[in-house]
Amino acid sequence: MPGDGPAITLKLMFPAEYKIRDLRLRPAAVLAPMAGVTDTLFRRVIRGLGGCGLLMTEFTSSEGITRSAKKTLRYLYFQEDEHPIAAQLFGANPAVMAEAARMVEDLGYDAVDINLGCPAKKVVKCGGSGLLRDLPLLEQIFRAVRTAVKIPLTIKLRAGWDEKSIVAVEVAKLAESVGVEAVAVHPRTRVQGYSGAADWSIIAAVKQAVQIPVIGNGDINRPEDAERMYRETGCDAVMIGRAAATNPWIFRQMQEYSEIGRYTVPTEADRFRLLIDYYRQICAANLPDGMGKMKQFACWFTHSVGNGSELRRIVHTARTPGEILSSVESFFEGRAAVAARVTGAQEMAGSRSVGAGRSEDPAHGPSQHQRCEATCGT
Repeated sequence: MPGDGPAITLKLMFPAEYKIRDLRLRPAAVLAPMAGVTDTLFRRVIRGLGGCGLLMTEFTSSEGITRSAKKTLRYLYFQEDEHPIAAQLFGANPAVMAEAARMVEDLGYDAVDINLGCPAKKVVKCGGSGLLRDLPLLEQIFRAVRTAVKIPLTIKLRAGWDEKSIVAVEVAKLAESVGVEAVAVHPRTRVQGYSGAADWSIIAAVKQAVQIPVIGNGDINRPEDAERMYRETGCDAVMIGRAAATNPWIFRQMQEYSEIGRYTVPTEADRFRLLIDYYRQICAANLPDGMGKMKQFACWFTHSVGNGSELRRIVHTARTPGEILSSVESFFEGRAAVAARVTGAQEMAGSRSVGAGRSEDPAHGPSQHQRCEATCGT
């Protein structure tokens, strides 16, 4: 069972906070930048659920920012309740990266982060993990950006390009020497992509090599994983990406686990309300890529929903946002009705939790739209 053992021991395993210069981040947990996912709507869902100390934007092209490309600048939109928040940039031109960082600072971000981790082919040609093959250029970028801004400067990197060129420790030491103030480590190589296991020993090696905060990333799927990463690597904070898209409650669960040794598992009604509210926000924002965002999010989130493959099919075959909304409502209503007939009052009472049950909408407080009334197993 999650949370076995004394709660006070768990508290020692989870740092309450960490600091990047004078930027105090509490709890010591970070939402990883994810293309197409961590826009302002999703970030505010995570902020509303609680437990996340720092939000990060989608990784954003420095070239696009400095050309004032409308689409690129949209990635940098944020609202006041998202603080503290960092903007992540990618690029390979030191002067352009410096100018983009200045623009980020002027927009009011709390920190700027340099992407050295994205494995996508179109990104590695002009930044991302491709820079791990050119450390002299990387040093020029670090120095240019550090000189350009006063706000904290951080980096997120992979272990290296491939298993024959593991450079995480070398890059972290270089970064620290020129004024970078924190480093997040995803201990897979660019060649690995997201396959195989993350080698947490690389995070531990980086932590031993530098004095700046080290944020661990990779293969954290539940609070117990985060606790184990802290224990095995000594990292100062953890960063969570894909697991947050599948289970947006994971940050709050980590906080609960550290405080009381157990955590609440969202009911199917919770999942419905979060999904339908998020989809409504996308529709209300009238985003040009709204349909794409709805379908992409379904690929992540529905894996934690009972009969999620059917829900994904429904979302992906829909032709309009309105059709997606009505189909999602019908899907959950149908599952609730079946659960009510089969399991009766016990599951309707909402007793499916590792910790205490919750009846409120986890993202926005008490729900005003109770279309899914049963609490179903997932």
